[in-house]
Amino acid sequence: MFNIGAEKFLTLAVLALILIGPDKLPQFAREAAKLVKKLKNISQTATAELRENLGPGYEDLQVTDLNPKKFIQKHLSEAMDGVDPVAEIEEVKSVAKIDPDLL
Repeated sequence: MFNIGAEKFLTLAVLALILIGPDKLPQFAREAAKLVKKLKNISQTATAELRENLGPGYEDLQVTDLNPKKFIQKHLSEAMDGVDPVAEIEEVKSVAKIDPDLL
């Protein structure tokens, strides 16, 4: 999720040990864990309220679906299901007649 490797994690741990101190580090870790848990609960509650307020048809809503780019891609892909663009182009080519005098 955060793309932290072993080297970066070890560096962060040593930095925390130096800045916070070995005696206060356990208490700091507990407080940080409580904060992360509280933020996660707030996020889940907000997502649940959003789904509830949007009404039926949005039960499977994901927060990432609210990104405008992904929203448009999702709806365009649903609209294009079963449509072969190459076949559509070939059909238009076969029907379209170009007047040689216009060239």
